[in-house]
Amino acid sequence: MPAAEWRVARLATRRRAAVTRAQVETVSGRALGLFGLVFGAQTLPLALEQSSALVEGAGPALMAVLYGAMAALAVASIAKVAVRVAALAFAVLYALALAAWPFIVADPAAMEGETPWLYYICTVATTAAVVALPTPIAAGYTIVVPAFYGVIRLLPAGGGSPPLLAVLDAMYAVILGSVVLIIVTMLRQAAEAVDSAQEAALQRYDVAARQHATENERVKVDALVHDSVLTTLLSAAAADSPEEQALAARMARDAVKRLDEAAAEGPGALDTVGLPVLVRRLRAALTTFSAPFTVRVVNAGGVELPVEAVDALYSAAVQAMVNSMQHADGPGHATRRELRIRGVRGGGCVIEVADDGVGFDRHEVPDERLGLRVSIEERIANVGGATEIRSQPGHGTTVTVAWPAAEVGGGA
Repeated sequence: MPAAEWRVARLATRRRAAVTRAQVETVSGRALGLFGLVFGAQTLPLALEQSSALVEGAGPALMAVLYGAMAALAVASIAKVAVRVAALAFAVLYALALAAWPFIVADPAAMEGETPWLYYICTVATTAAVVALPTPIAAGYTIVVPAFYGVIRLLPAGGGSPPLLAVLDAMYAVILGSVVLIIVTMLRQAAEAVDSAQEAALQRYDVAARQHATENERVKVDALVHDSVLTTLLSAAAADSPEEQALAARMARDAVKRLDEAAAEGPGALDTVGLPVLVRRLRAALTTFSAPFTVRVVNAGGVELPVEAVDALYSAAVQAMVNSMQHADGPGHATRRELRIRGVRGGGCVIEVADDGVGFDRHEVPDERLGLRVSIEERIANVGGATEIRSQPGHGTTVTVAWPAAEVGGGA
């Protein structure tokens, strides 16, 4: 195996073995869903017991809301769909339940010396905040919510515990939440550093691999020209008899055939890239734009694409977003823009750039405008992909680019 190809293959092996940010988020979400179910099952008997001390109907309603949110979180984490939304919903619902607790306890005497069952799922709520929120906000939640529980613990509705016990309970919840926050944050930072290093290394090795393939192609073409074309020309120049001329004609046909075969083969891509790399590149491009785009990513983990396809999808998507910023805005209208990326498990990708702007009539676009025809459609077609452009005046525009071509039209 040539050195450049061996280095690329080794790099691909290392990339598959490394932990990525997407994997960290998946593991964190699934751990949260699993432990949420475990903690919920453990607190169920206590929750049923304390329901008699609450306002009639409040106990079952509270359990239905919180346990239902935990079940939804577990399902979302397994399916890897809307995990952050489910985690955020549970964190918010838990904080609201904690705030409502003093008002729904109808018999404070029945709670004397008891620990409200909400305490035992406090760590689930702080972990959900870590998964769903940016680190600074999650850190605030990890401190404020347990501290608020400590205050409730002092009240008759919270058991009327001594101040020291209330502080210890709150500190214990803060410590557990902080440990989870630190671990997840460190894993995220480490995974991001690995992702960045891999992306930079892939770009360097991609350049080296392309140069190597180009050099191999040049040597192959040089040998072909020397062995077939020049030999054919020399034979044709020296051909005097009909037999020699017929031989030269056959040699010419053979040379043309070999040239056609060489042109059809061409240099190919030597490596694949994970779809999360393309997602990060597009997110980085968005930071340089003056207009905001809402980004939605589905099924990015585990999808590998050829380097040439990634380059074409990235360039075409950026061009579509630039076109939207240049042409979609109308007077007195705030245009909403979306970038939707969907991975296909078999090894494909669909990207949609959509806006609700002024739209346009495709047939009225002048031929000299190359933004759609060359920068998007031909670029994607050259790597075996397909493009679909849907737009009407006054009804916005959606540009869909997909690789391979069979994926276009599937929707994101």
